[in-house]
Amino acid sequence: MNSKTTNSGSLAGVRILDMATVLAAPSGATLCADQGADVVKLELPDGSDSLRHMQPIKDGSPLWWKVANRGKRGITLDVRKPKGREIFLSMLPRFDVLVENFRSGCLDRWGLDIATLHKANPRLIVVRLTGFGQTGPYRTRAGFARVFEAMSGFTNLTGEAGGSPLHSNFPLGDAIAGVFCAFSIAAEVARLRDDPEAAGAEVDLAATEALFRLLDPLPVEYEQLGQVRCAVGNRTSYTAPSNMYRSRDGVYFSLVASSQAVYVRLCDAVGYPEWVSDPRFETLPKRVQNMDELDEGFVRWFGERAYAEISAQLERHQVPFCKVYDIRDIKADPHFQARQAIIRLPDPDYGSLPAPCIVPRIVGRDMPIPRSGPAVGEHNAEVYAELGLDAADLVQLRAQNVI
Repeated sequence: MNSKTTNSGSLAGVRILDMATVLAAPSGATLCADQGADVVKLELPDGSDSLRHMQPIKDGSPLWWKVANRGKRGITLDVRKPKGREIFLSMLPRFDVLVENFRSGCLDRWGLDIATLHKANPRLIVVRLTGFGQTGPYRTRAGFARVFEAMSGFTNLTGEAGGSPLHSNFPLGDAIAGVFCAFSIAAEVARLRDDPEAAGAEVDLAATEALFRLLDPLPVEYEQLGQVRCAVGNRTSYTAPSNMYRSRDGVYFSLVASSQAVYVRLCDAVGYPEWVSDPRFETLPKRVQNMDELDEGFVRWFGERAYAEISAQLERHQVPFCKVYDIRDIKADPHFQARQAIIRLPDPDYGSLPAPCIVPRIVGRDMPIPRSGPAVGEHNAEVYAELGLDAADLVQLRAQNVI
């Protein structure tokens, strides 16, 4: 690991080889690139990664790919071919981390088992992000975000009570697994930095477990109370009032008043201070038990008023709420604008592309803006030159479909 430079991220000097496909594991590597890691994206020579073919696509250009793989250099290599495997193993000593997401046993069949990888680089951190992990009866199953979400218990918490569970229009399971991927890399990098003699590691990261890890109360409330948490629409089963409401002019907004202090302010805001001392609503447990009656009053009050009047009154009484934003609202919001929540990635095709900002921010450190994701094999000459391969070598490797 190289030393950090001034105004570089916390992972500056860390070198990551990202050979994963689609979104979950690659997004973890991207988060590390945001924090200064040098990430090389390895693809098959035919550019067949599914993310390159998912909408949104404009003029044949994969926009999702460009923003999801920002800050990376791109190379092509078919590690299934003997020459490709040879080049791949020769590259590993130059990297600190390898990220992969093939089904369990896949790399082994290609002659790239963990022992071989660690023989090439004993300090290599190998992050294996799969749907179900490297062990267990489901280890060889294919998995996608909606499968992880369904199996983890997460999807069972969404939708209307008594109705069909609902997925969101975004692969949340991939995004959450990607965050755990980045966390795994950072944790192992910290361990190795503290001990120059320490060996590398094999990180077995299951996307289903990553989602399940967030659902802390599910096992304990089932064991201790016999409860199975399920969907209750836009309400919650653990606090009230907490719901999605609609104004007279059709604006949907989310409001939550979990603490007693906020509940008191909310009752004042809507002109019903007597609800504070009402025996049905005087404590949070009682409000949860009687949420139908409680919500009926709020739904009626909000439904009789325009959103401008509602928002002014709620802001005046410091009640947490927010209109349900779409991307147009996010772009126009003065808070997002003040914090530059949307940055522009330099891009060779469009000049620049908008994307979410780097998270988290480190006070006093100005992070460089990453460029958009690479074209297929865009940095072959640059990266392979570091291995001593010249232009003639690359021509020969292309002819063999190795790169």
